[in-house]
Amino acid sequence: MTATSKWLTTAGMYALAVVIAGPLYADVSIDDIKNDATTVDDVVTNGLGTQGQRYSPLKQVNKENIANLVPAWTLSLGGEKQRGQETQPLVKDGIIYITGSYSRVWAVDSHTGREIWEYDAKLPEGILPCCDVVNRGAALLGDKVFFGTLDAKLIALDAKTGKVVWKKEIDDFKAGFAYTAAPLIIDTKAFGPIIVTGVSGGEFGIVGRVEARRPDNGELVWSRPTIEGHVGMLGGKPSTMTGTLNETWPGDMWKTGGGSTWLGGTYDADTHLIFFGTGNPAPWNSHMRPGDNKWTSSRIAIDPETGEIKWGYQATPNDGWDYDGVNEVVSFDLNGRKAAATADRNGFFYVLDRTNGKFISGTPFVEKITWAKGIKPDGRPDYDPAFRPGDPKAAADGKKGKSVYVTPGFLGAKNWMPMAYNQDTKLFYVPSNEWGMDLWNEPVTYKKGAAFLGAGFSMHPTFEDHIGALKAIDPATGKIVWQYKNKAPLWGGVLTTASGLVFFGTPEGDLKALDATTGEELWHFNTGSGVVGSPITWEQDGEQYIAVVSGWGGAVPLWGGEIAKSIERLNQGGMLWTFKLPKKTAAN
Repeated sequence: MTATSKWLTTAGMYALAVVIAGPLYADVSIDDIKNDATTVDDVVTNGLGTQGQRYSPLKQVNKENIANLVPAWTLSLGGEKQRGQETQPLVKDGIIYITGSYSRVWAVDSHTGREIWEYDAKLPEGILPCCDVVNRGAALLGDKVFFGTLDAKLIALDAKTGKVVWKKEIDDFKAGFAYTAAPLIIDTKAFGPIIVTGVSGGEFGIVGRVEARRPDNGELVWSRPTIEGHVGMLGGKPSTMTGTLNETWPGDMWKTGGGSTWLGGTYDADTHLIFFGTGNPAPWNSHMRPGDNKWTSSRIAIDPETGEIKWGYQATPNDGWDYDGVNEVVSFDLNGRKAAATADRNGFFYVLDRTNGKFISGTPFVEKITWAKGIKPDGRPDYDPAFRPGDPKAAADGKKGKSVYVTPGFLGAKNWMPMAYNQDTKLFYVPSNEWGMDLWNEPVTYKKGAAFLGAGFSMHPTFEDHIGALKAIDPATGKIVWQYKNKAPLWGGVLTTASGLVFFGTPEGDLKALDATTGEELWHFNTGSGVVGSPITWEQDGEQYIAVVSGWGGAVPLWGGEIAKSIERLNQGGMLWTFKLPKKTAAN
């Protein structure tokens, strides 16, 4: 069988012919990607659509029959390489594609659960991932599967065989660079489809950036640094500087400024803009870098045709708490206005005008926030100086600044785990955590490949009965409509459907379904290991399937301190689970 995919390039139209014997494997067109939010027989993007709403129009599994949902099959990821499994599956033409810990990829028969192939990146010694050996997903286009590795490479695999088609180095892993996010594929007028990626490594003093590459050969199209003073690239030549040198960064601090783009981005076709969040400034010790430190802890909008930043919104200027700003930007319409929402690690839920980045609202979504008294009408935080850790230079020995207890903790009111937006309820479903930290600053000097923090910390729960809380938020008012509390922290993504359901997983191992309107628990199933991945749903042979990868890990057991000790008995694992209704039930 022959499948042909076509797209525009700078040279004009050209065709990529893919000849495949037997069934089609990831024969994904750019139209498949554009329409992913509305089609039901596949999931070909991270976020169930480039806008990242994680909403499915499927209704077969609903409030009335969800109690009958049962496993269809499972697949073990095998071996000793377990740890955190934060992937979101993709599915096309009867094949599921997942990534796993230690930079691995699988193709799985979606009807039987049998492995078709596995690719293992065979990582070198000396990789420097800050927060577990996770991977959050792949991307599909044509006959290729694209994913990034912990040693900062972007790899294209043959979707039928799992063999490497091309491999490109993003940057030097020995300097702290890594890549853990799912790539984003979008269409452009100038270049045709491009693969958009970010970088990890902010804790090592790297400089964040967003890049675009050609899917056929991995050639770099453009690059945009996220820190002012650094120059971008377009068409193999230097382009423009990000911001103005030393406008908000003192001296040479911008050279090792952080701002990593480790979560990946979303894309809005209405505005033709790519949205990325940017990470914390480096080092954590904010007294070493007075000023706003643009564009760290921010949301930026990038023109995919040029790589230029069209607008930026900084949630936490001069971030001194490692609040980052990488959380996903989800496009939606608010009373006829083109809006975007983002739930920040700093504890505030923001609504912005996605056409220009103007601030619409900012409201707290976790309790007992102390670092700021609120968000001012201009969108800047109203800092409480009492909760910024002290300058080590003011200490008698110059080694440790005044310690403060601040909420939320550095792992964030919401970390990497993606929220969902239901087009029917008009609510966002935000996986959040209620915790704080003791935090103090220390002197630090940049050294390539070494942690560049200048801070110490200890995490603590805010409440005795729960840490995690899935919260339903009305973006029009910022009010929390309902919340579902969980003893352990929530660390996985959310899925919502047109049948009024919300799916999410817990570290205790449960995949759960709630009523999207009330928050009532309607169903749960224990997968045997903590769920820190993101669930999906699709239709196959007239039946609705739900899939999720379970496998406990991520940053919490590594950096959670007192909290990590309380959940240390949670089992690691690595399983792809799929669920459906028994045919008799589905037919009723």
